[in-house]
Amino acid sequence: MAEILSQSEIDELLNALQSGEFNVTDIQKETEEKKVRVYDFRRPHKFAKDQLRTMEVIYENYSRLMASYLSGVLRSFCQVEVISVEPQTYYEFINSLPEPVVLGIIDFRSLNGSAIMEISPDIAFAIIDKLLGGPGRVINNSKARDFTEIEISLIRQIVNQLTSLMDEPWANVITTDFRLERIETNPQFAQIISPNETIAIITMNISIGDIEGIVNICIPHMVIEPIADQLSTKYWFSSGFEKDKDSSKSDLLAKKIKKAYVDIKAVIGTTEITVRDFIGLQIGDVIRLNKKAGEEIPIVVGGQEKFKGIIGTKNSRYAVQITAKKGGGREDE
Repeated sequence: MAEILSQSEIDELLNALQSGEFNVTDIQKETEEKKVRVYDFRRPHKFAKDQLRTMEVIYENYSRLMASYLSGVLRSFCQVEVISVEPQTYYEFINSLPEPVVLGIIDFRSLNGSAIMEISPDIAFAIIDKLLGGPGRVINNSKARDFTEIEISLIRQIVNQLTSLMDEPWANVITTDFRLERIETNPQFAQIISPNETIAIITMNISIGDIEGIVNICIPHMVIEPIADQLSTKYWFSSGFEKDKDSSKSDLLAKKIKKAYVDIKAVIGTTEITVRDFIGLQIGDVIRLNKKAGEEIPIVVGGQEKFKGIIGTKNSRYAVQITAKKGGGREDE
């Protein structure tokens, strides 16, 4: 309902119109103008707003992981913030890229297709400079020259780790294993889909010290189409999804544990000697151990004895063959 003006307000309005402070035509134009967004029916948007919002949440979580990782490896304070998530055509994305540029081609293992991580040259050169012990300065002619093989090798290691960090944020939607396929510096060599295909562009602003740049994640619609229904808030907060989420987290944790390295030692033998004998040890002296030749030796995993084995050689290298588990049970395999 329209607000009723008091007599004093009406008098003030009339005085303002007479003095020229207000222009009636300008007010009418502002009222008549409407904000209209151009929509191309030849290239309809395939992403629903709910799906774009879900991807924004995913990569907000990812941005925190990225900032933490880069701060640790570069030993410098890094900030990463999601700026926007919007649909686009792959042609528009590729044609907007500078050259050279860092493009990490990422394989979506659980889905059929690839995505792209684009790192702006300024950020790439700043990361390389920090890795080589520099202050993280941007090379003045960075836009004019290509990356060297050594620089590509260094940036590949960083992008590889950044790719692995995507597993955790996506675990709420699908259990997957992101892998870095290759690094490209020429946009024309990164044709992963048809130019007219619709993609989602997740734009993140990254700052390393005083240097700022952009990291873009390009995800084709055809890649995530099989899980489109899961990219919705309804699915996220449904009771059934909570069970799937717990299962996904358990699967992800199990996958992470399987990738962890453990220390394995084959203990040939031990003995005890006096301090006087120890001080008198010289090159050529023989120390007698508590094991006989051909006798089973303990195999220690993570500081605990887990197996028994026999020492030998294979392909001109020392090796140990597992013969039994600790506590009994022969191992034939």
